[in-house]
Amino acid sequence: MTRATLLDLQVLRRLVEQPRIGVTELAAKLGIARNTAHARVERLEREGVIGHRGREVDLAALGFELTAFVTLEVAQGRLREAAVALAAIPRVLEVLGITGEGDLLVRAAAPSAKELHEVIDSILACPGVRRSHTSIVLTHQVPFRIGPLLEDEERRARSADR
Repeated sequence: MTRATLLDLQVLRRLVEQPRIGVTELAAKLGIARNTAHARVERLEREGVIGHRGREVDLAALGFELTAFVTLEVAQGRLREAAVALAAIPRVLEVLGITGEGDLLVRAAAPSAKELHEVIDSILACPGVRRSHTSIVLTHQVPFRIGPLLEDEERRARSADR
């Protein structure tokens, strides 16, 4: 997808606000035809803009009390190899390529300090990993969100249409 249209942004914001909204209700809230809403959602899914409609799982509610961010320095030429190995660790939630003080940023979760230590040991055992720095999340001051970003983009799209 190149650039989201105003309708794309409106659909996305509604899906983020109400992940379980049905297509008929979505269409009614946006004042568009049901077929238009359905086609737009399908296209956004097909193009990979949205996955499972913003559904979020509370890891703490599942007993995963600890989240850590691990910054990794990886040996030259071994980034892909390290990423593949990290993807095989079930408690690694995401791996991001970064600039600055490291090459990869890993988000991991565990139910206890002991198990987090085991996850970090697994991370450090990945091929090419040379050095790490771990930060443990204590609180979520501003939880992950995209609603405000979508609202701002809607405002900008409306201004551009005038």
